[in-house]
Amino acid sequence: MARYSILVVEDEHTLRRLLEYRLSKYYRVRSAANGEEALQLVLEEIPDLIISDIMMPKMDGFALQQALQNRKETRAIPFIFLTAKADEHSRMRGMRMGVDDYITKPFDIDQLLARIERLLERTKYFQTQLDARIGQDFSKKLMPKQLPSVPGYRLYFHHSPKEYGGGDFFDWTQHPSGSFFITIGDVMGKGLQAKFYAFSFLSYIRGTLYAMLQTSQSPAELLRRVNHVLMQDTVMEETFASLLILRWDPTTHEITYANAGHCRPILVKDRQTAEVVEYSDLILGLDSNATFQDATITIPAGGGLLLYTDGLLEQRTASGEMIGEEGLCELAPRMVGAEDPVQTLLQGILSRCNTDTFDDDILFFWMERLS
Repeated sequence: MARYSILVVEDEHTLRRLLEYRLSKYYRVRSAANGEEALQLVLEEIPDLIISDIMMPKMDGFALQQALQNRKETRAIPFIFLTAKADEHSRMRGMRMGVDDYITKPFDIDQLLARIERLLERTKYFQTQLDARIGQDFSKKLMPKQLPSVPGYRLYFHHSPKEYGGGDFFDWTQHPSGSFFITIGDVMGKGLQAKFYAFSFLSYIRGTLYAMLQTSQSPAELLRRVNHVLMQDTVMEETFASLLILRWDPTTHEITYANAGHCRPILVKDRQTAEVVEYSDLILGLDSNATFQDATITIPAGGGLLLYTDGLLEQRTASGEMIGEEGLCELAPRMVGAEDPVQTLLQGILSRCNTDTFDDDILFFWMERLS
């Protein structure tokens, strides 16, 4: 794990070297002799915390703190004033400017280390809470608020992100003809960055689908157009995604799909039998000339279709192996007719593991055709 970085700003050479020596045992340390040098170092790399003297030549500690406050990318850096000035006026001035702590020389180095640790822990806690809230906001936009109600079918959706979650997304829309377009995908990566790209990517899909449905209902053509946009967009360059798009006609029970490297669906034929829907093409974002192909399957009466992301597939069993497609084919038939198909699948998977939780984000969609 990368160590926290600290910038020491102190004009007294001996003290500066002492702080470098003691702090470098626990942190990555850089140093500057005055505020001007410190600003240059901050521009090169934003530190996790700054320890600064007040009285310094060229630019003092107050001027340095003010300069950092004027930049939105640096105004939140935790800041400790280290100074020989013990008067209350200087202390209050520093606090009003956003200084997080104030230590008067001479000081005990262990006391300084303890304060640094507490301040970094507090900062990490608040950042974690902020990241979690942002992640939750993105998750709401990447998941459906509700599922369609379709006579003759039962539909279920489950999503449980791990920590901030990753780039999983799911969406559906209904065509005026009565058919439904279902999209499920995964933007490569973890955490908030993956969620941001997934949100942007899903926006591309929704916009492209809306425009394309005026002239075509081919999932393969939609994949081709989305891939083209992805390869041409400078914001999304170097972004790779798997994507499965299905056109579902409830009246004929047919599903026409195109798959760009996403987890292959599981087609359940009855309460004992299931198979992998095999066809898949290249993931999006690799080749601007990639081609995609439509394929058609039929959901049998008393059967169903399971769509999912890789967190479900890659869960490790007690033997250390992944659940894999074979495991899902064994477990998915139990969902047919189950009072709670979601819990039936989740408990079936975890019963094969040494843990009662999943290792990664879990997302799946179950559509069951009634007998």
